[in-house]
Amino acid sequence: MLSLSGNFNKREGEKMNINGKEMCFKPNITINTMLDELNLDKDKVVVEINMEIIQKGDFTTRKINHEDKIEIVNFVGGG
Repeated sequence: MLSLSGNFNKREGEKMNINGKEMCFKPNITINTMLDELNLDKDKVVVEINMEIIQKGDFTTRKINHEDKIEIVNFVGGG
């Protein structure tokens, strides 16, 4: 699982549960915008909302809200 840090719980906006942490974002943002604000590479993550894996092609149109349970997993190379 991805470790998220920052002051997202002190910002104004809707509180959302992301990877078990409460964070604040503007209402009705897209997955794409959320990932940008978290400084995450869209090509190296999988996003699950309410136990449904979201296709990367839907990141720019799929909006999230405070009721959603969001999990973000990133891929790390190594050997």
